[in-house]
Amino acid sequence: MSSNTVLAERIGELLGLGDGLLAALVAAAFVATLILVNAGLVVWAKRKTTAAFTDRIAVTHLGPGGILIIVADAVRLLSKENIIPEAADRPAYDLAPLIVVFSALLGFAVIPMGSGIQIADPEVGLAFVFAISSLGSLGLVMAGYSSGNKFSLLGSLRAVATSIAYEIPLVVTGLSVVLFAGTLRTSHIVDAQSGELVALAGVAIPSWYAFVNPFAFVLFLAAMTAEVGRNPFDMAEAPSELVAGYQTEYSSVYFTLIYMGEFVHIFLGGAIVTTVFLGGPAGPGPAELGIVWFLAKIWAVFLFTQWLRSAVPRLRIDQFIEIGWKGLLVLSFGNLFVTAVIVGVLAG
Repeated sequence: MSSNTVLAERIGELLGLGDGLLAALVAAAFVATLILVNAGLVVWAKRKTTAAFTDRIAVTHLGPGGILIIVADAVRLLSKENIIPEAADRPAYDLAPLIVVFSALLGFAVIPMGSGIQIADPEVGLAFVFAISSLGSLGLVMAGYSSGNKFSLLGSLRAVATSIAYEIPLVVTGLSVVLFAGTLRTSHIVDAQSGELVALAGVAIPSWYAFVNPFAFVLFLAAMTAEVGRNPFDMAEAPSELVAGYQTEYSSVYFTLIYMGEFVHIFLGGAIVTTVFLGGPAGPGPAELGIVWFLAKIWAVFLFTQWLRSAVPRLRIDQFIEIGWKGLLVLSFGNLFVTAVIVGVLAG
């Protein structure tokens, strides 16, 4: 049974659907639901972690620990009137929130989540996920331009600057891992990290690329944080400076989609980091626990971004762009060159 059809085949066998298109659609719906549920939990986790960092209490009265704030926020946002600006370009204005959400969800199609959960496993899997995730910036540009608001337009222009300045270092750093693994197929990249790198004081260090090349891991994590628009790199939104930027004119279900899309993109970034540098779903215990370890790792990446959000002040736009072009870009190409030399020497 091939790894790229295992989820659809299992669901087809369980529900008697065979291994055709319907089983594949059910598998895709299962993965999308899993990711959206986790993204919904972020609404609660974001409030609780931010409150802990700033010595506040946060939500407590809605359900155990305030977790029903998720339901309350959903009802509050969806019950509001969906106000459309008179100057809006309707086709682009309507499509932008959908692009923001679905570009992130589609990226999960090639991510091996463990426990046999992977929708597709093409040979160009890593290139696919980079290309699809970059479409989120297109949605932000469409949202800002089509709103007919100068603040929204400024936010969308900053989104373009963010994407160009940090997406190139992100991809170049990812290529250094491709040189080690010798493939773009995401499942093979995970398999290449299944061994043991070294044993220190009786503790086995796995051969995750975060340990093989920690410099590349730090570069990738920084570029990914900027790419998904988290503090101190949230210049596309920057609510205290830009009145929420590209999403200023959105309300009700449209705002909910954009807001949800932001967190799905954060989880997609965490999934890419997990797949490329943290061994994917690998972890102690039986292979059936792979999905548990996978979710734990992407939540760890989210908590890291929450720490940055609370501990690091937002950069100025000129500082932000300068770090991307003059810092990460140069370092990522340097890392790629050194990695190529090492791989060449080892292969020789």
